Amino acid sequence: QVQLVESGGGLVQAGGSLRLSCAASGSVFSINAMGWYRQAPGKQRDLVASITSGDSTIYSDSVKGRFTISRDNAKNTVYLQMNSLKPEDTAVYYCKAQVTPTMPRVTYDYWGRGTQVTVSS
Repeated sequence: QVQLVESGGGLVQAGGSLRLSCAASGSVFSINAMGWYRQAPGKQRDLVASITSGDSTIYSDSVKGRFTISRDNAKNTVYLQMNSLKPEDTAVYYCKAQVTPTMPRVTYDYWGRGTQVTVSS
């Protein structure tokens, strides 16, 4: 069984920084793309940033230049460094990963339970 566990959320003032982490554990054979999504109250869940196994990255326009996604393949972990935070960044942040378990060898999308990020003005 594979699990994704996020950490690093919290309350921060506008202009501040936070670093989110998401670690995959369990029977992991390989991980392809990993990404971060966010969902504000009453809104849909949107992509924030994603990174492939080859370290190609994609960012939403709203976070370009402020957020950086990275990964540590040895630790099965993806990070999101968030700088210059704004009140509109307030949301629950979810990690998603395309994971192939050891058994069966079929790739699935796995989601974490989310971590709250609140930016005060």
